[in-house]
Amino acid sequence: MSAASNVSEGMSVGVILGFPPAIAEELQRWRASFGDPMAGVVPAHITLVTTTPTQDWAATQAHVRDVARRQVPFMVTIAGTGTFRPVSPVVYINVEDGFDSCVELHEKLQTGPLQRELPFSYHPHVTIAHDVAPESLDEAETVLESYRATFPVVSMGLYEHDADGIWQLREELDFGTETDDGGSFAADADANGATAPY
Repeated sequence: MSAASNVSEGMSVGVILGFPPAIAEELQRWRASFGDPMAGVVPAHITLVTTTPTQDWAATQAHVRDVARRQVPFMVTIAGTGTFRPVSPVVYINVEDGFDSCVELHEKLQTGPLQRELPFSYHPHVTIAHDVAPESLDEAETVLESYRATFPVVSMGLYEHDADGIWQLREELDFGTETDDGGSFAADADANGATAPY
């Protein structure tokens, strides 16, 4: 069955950058240590497109594939911590190297069938604690303030928010090629309060 054949009209989609398994697992362990209930199901990643409604799956898929084909792989360094408090109870690791590339990729994606006005400015980041006690947020912000990791980003995942409220990977799209690598990543709630791949 093709991805398009089991995708409903009037759905919501999201796009994310996944991390190498070793880094994702390390950050997942940290997230669990702060009491975040999503730690067991949400590997580390950077959201490129948060929950975005679309009425045309075929056009959306073609658009994301086209952006991926034209995107050159790039390096990302995540380092140090930040927070969205008091607006949202989130502590995150900063995207240092690769920040501008993430913003440019976001801007390319959030056009055509995915064009919409966002309620907040796009800010690439990696959530490490969300919706936990204030002292746990404080701990996360302090404990990981010297954390640093560098890795290549070579693909992005296109997700559908299904009827059960679950994020389903529809395609993992390699940059610079039309070949899919079949990778997968999980999803979560957006750091700024909106439900999104996270």
